[in-house]
Amino acid sequence: MTFPNGFLWGGAIAANQYEGAWLEDGKQPNVTDVLVGIMSRDPGIAWNEQTGKYELRLDPSKAYLSHTAVDGYHRYREDLKLMAGMGFNAFRTSIAWGRIFPNGDEEEPNEAGLAFYDDMFSCMRELGMEPVITLSHYETPLHLLTEYGGWSNPKLIDFWRRYVTTCFERFGDKVRYWLTFNEVNALFRMPFVAGGILTIHNPPDVTRPVDSTTLQDHWDAYHNFLVANAQTVKIAHEINPNCKVGCMLTCSAVATYPNNCNPANIRVAMEAQRNNVFYFGDPFCLGIVPTYLNRRWREDGVTVEFSNEELELIRNHTVDFFSFSYYRSTVVEAGVNLGGDTSGLTGIDNPYLVDKAPEPWKWPVDPDGLRYTLNVLYDRYHLPLLIVENGVGLDEQLDENGTIQDDFRIHYIEEHLRNVSRAIEDGVDCRGYLYWGPIDVVSAGTGEMRKRYGFVYVDRFNDGHGTLERSIKQSYWRYKEIIQSNGAGLE
Repeated sequence: MTFPNGFLWGGAIAANQYEGAWLEDGKQPNVTDVLVGIMSRDPGIAWNEQTGKYELRLDPSKAYLSHTAVDGYHRYREDLKLMAGMGFNAFRTSIAWGRIFPNGDEEEPNEAGLAFYDDMFSCMRELGMEPVITLSHYETPLHLLTEYGGWSNPKLIDFWRRYVTTCFERFGDKVRYWLTFNEVNALFRMPFVAGGILTIHNPPDVTRPVDSTTLQDHWDAYHNFLVANAQTVKIAHEINPNCKVGCMLTCSAVATYPNNCNPANIRVAMEAQRNNVFYFGDPFCLGIVPTYLNRRWREDGVTVEFSNEELELIRNHTVDFFSFSYYRSTVVEAGVNLGGDTSGLTGIDNPYLVDKAPEPWKWPVDPDGLRYTLNVLYDRYHLPLLIVENGVGLDEQLDENGTIQDDFRIHYIEEHLRNVSRAIEDGVDCRGYLYWGPIDVVSAGTGEMRKRYGFVYVDRFNDGHGTLERSIKQSYWRYKEIIQSNGAGLE
């Protein structure tokens, strides 16, 4: 197995699934704080006729596990030591925007939030881990949606610029690798969370879901994300020319296979890649707004216009590297509607895939799809690639010895890493593998603890009870062996 010297071995989590302390030290709610799982269409907000605004109104019958999560806000030092125990030389997490600017539109940052991340990033460095930091991981402050409509409003670009400038100035001596918007290309599937948008009806349209949005909202947000991403790269390089800024897209959709050689199915597979990955990847990496979008805008009945200044900004300030998530592949056929969840697109079954994740999620496991995805992305963009999410969620309980023999997770990781090595031999410049997520966190898609990804088990359950005690699974030791040998142990 071939992995270059300096390869980044580690893991990845997100603040909203790990930290908890959702209203502590000045933080205010973000979009994930009012949902039980990001696929939900029932956010805990409601219209107040007296104020003429949306306000927080959580459902008391629901368990919002992310509010406490796994208490990483108070336990990150012990958890990072567990990560260092596997030999991690990199660790990805996110900054909760609402810890720095609680409502998102303040003039001055919250010092308590800055101090928290100062210490966390220092701790990573003390333990020999390179911080890989996401600036926005489904954590847009809720106030920016309820007051401004979110990212469909160009005012958010200014609020964002203030936020990222603060982060680059405060943490620039500790953080070299920055990611802008996590899986922002899930905008159309999850507009409230990934797009950070809310259509403000005044008075509210009771015939529509609370978080209903329009196609024009989506494409306005797309426009604003492209401008904000380019400004982020520009600001970061001006403040610290040595830092690296990457995009982060969900790229399971790259591995979209046609059901057969019917030309109509080939075209549908191509369009799935374009409409789910490349329409963001091309502006972020190549500095161009794809011309094929003109047809889509006509069909959607929307107007999207970029000024000459904006196009120049996008062209001149592309990202330094491409980071992505990959969980599964899918098969498409003309006339069959594509679905989707947090693992990626869902089409028709692939009879050639032998492995599936165990019940109840049963994701098809396609390690070769990761090699294919790496090759497609590198051929298209010729940028260093960083895998920042790849993992499998399992329903697990501690055995009588207080551990978990998670053989399927070990098998999953080994097979995917073998294909990463093969992609590197193909000529792909892949710089690292950050497994999602090395410690059990609240599942993003379902908002529960039952779906566990970690090498480290956390004693917390779907009803909210548990001691939060940490226990090491067998996969912890296997991943440590792989890291120690720089991948040679996969032979």
